Amino acid sequence: MCSHDLETNYKGRLLVAKNLPTLPPVLREAMALLDVPSPKVSMIQIADIICRDQVLSAKVLKLVNSPIYGFPGRISSIQNALVLLGFNVVKGAIISTVVFEQMSKSMVGLWEHSVACSLACRSLARHMGLSEANEYALAGLLHDFGKAITAMQIPEARRDIELLVRNEDVFYHEAERLLLGFGHTRINRWLATHWHLPPGLTDGITWHHDPMQARHNKLMPGVVHVGDFFARLFECGFAGDSNIPQPDPQTLTFLGLDKEYLGPLLDSVAESLDGGRRFHES
Repeated sequence: MCSHDLETNYKGRLLVAKNLPTLPPVLREAMALLDVPSPKVSMIQIADIICRDQVLSAKVLKLVNSPIYGFPGRISSIQNALVLLGFNVVKGAIISTVVFEQMSKSMVGLWEHSVACSLACRSLARHMGLSEANEYALAGLLHDFGKAITAMQIPEARRDIELLVRNEDVFYHEAERLLLGFGHTRINRWLATHWHLPPGLTDGITWHHDPMQARHNKLMPGVVHVGDFFARLFECGFAGDSNIPQPDPQTLTFLGLDKEYLGPLLDSVAESLDGGRRFHES
């Protein structure tokens, strides 16, 4: 089988609809309502739809009250979450609860790494004075879900990737490309399209290993790129490899991050990650 045929085969197995994590019906209904702009559509209506799934609502409230979004213990309802965080972040929190239930079973440590990356992205966005810091946090949370999809859909491929990482001293995303013909970032893009994620978030999770290659939004993948580095530097969770890829110098320049700036930023990220650890232990 040639490499192109192998890539096509793997892509087909990954995207078998019946095996993909599916969005809850209440979220699909809320999205459909928002797709038809109308002054009559209110946050109360959207919240009422989501609240029909009480188990899902409880899980989402736990996540949005975590340190990731900066309102620990202060968001008491889905409507409150929508007002404070916006629909895109709440939608991302719902997707996270669906995907990461499987992620924690498929790849030990990946959820913890994703949370740490999210916290680092939020700290970085706030230090840079970027608006919508929680959107950057969401991109950090979702940046590796393509790895979980591979682990769920093609477990033997995940084992081969891990062997290659250990035996050949390559990074996880490089091993993916060698064995599958594509990496988890490509899977992220496929799923972002499948789930109708907004363009900025899609760029953030598609290009976080190569931010300068993004055509439209280089800022969000750049922040995720550095957030991923910080999560690895502080040894939070496990992203699939033990080595720490160094941040791309062009990306650091683009973000305006120099050695003078990185010192206080590291302190801020460390404090944020410590809050994240306390959240996991609670």
